[in-house]
Amino acid sequence: MTEPQDGASMGVLFDIDETLVDLRAAMGNTLREISAEQLAHFTEADWAAYQHLYAADPLGYYDKYLAGELSFTKQRLLRVAHAQHEHGLPRWDNDAEEAWNAAYEQVLPQHFAAFDDITAVLDELDALGIPYGAVSNNVHDYQRAKLDAAGLQRITVLVGIDTVDAAKPDPAIFLEGVRLLGTDPARTLYVGDNPVVDAAGADAAGLRGIWLERSGDAALRDEYPDLTVISSLKAVPGLCGLS
Repeated sequence: MTEPQDGASMGVLFDIDETLVDLRAAMGNTLREISAEQLAHFTEADWAAYQHLYAADPLGYYDKYLAGELSFTKQRLLRVAHAQHEHGLPRWDNDAEEAWNAAYEQVLPQHFAAFDDITAVLDELDALGIPYGAVSNNVHDYQRAKLDAAGLQRITVLVGIDTVDAAKPDPAIFLEGVRLLGTDPARTLYVGDNPVVDAAGADAAGLRGIWLERSGDAALRDEYPDLTVISSLKAVPGLCGLS
């Protein structure tokens, strides 16, 4: 077995959405499943644009939720309302919103799935005795259920925004994950798909921020030349300072 260098206490913390769990695919599949009858006239291009608008959240409603300006349900409803509006669809009344949200909440967990590069990575970290966990910009219990639905029950250390009443990139939320792992911050990787909130935020908190950028977009990567970037989670064990 390869051993960690210097015997120092090291660990790995992961973001969840778009890092461990393919949330965009889950949201897109859910939107299509619960709206298939209403939007039967949509072409494939319509569906792609509709799903992208909802997932991308260009008006920043999820950030407003994190700032305490919106409830979790309200940010979701505003995101779908924006997608509806951009496609020339009528505005829903309160009853229609409630019905849509209930259907969405019921169907979404059925589509939670882990990315296919995580299981082997966790196997290797287990074999090396390197502890790992997750730090997420959502509440603990919601993300716990998401990890479990995606088959990632083995990730037992989990910090949500309600754990320390802070959201990334606040150092407190990263450092709580480090505390729970019992590791050295400077030797703890934080891996996430957002270059600013995840990678740069972790760096500022004293961890080793790693930007997971799966698309391989060179132009996008050039915007953040100072960040450590990987294209797959398979690179994580090699970044742990292993010989």
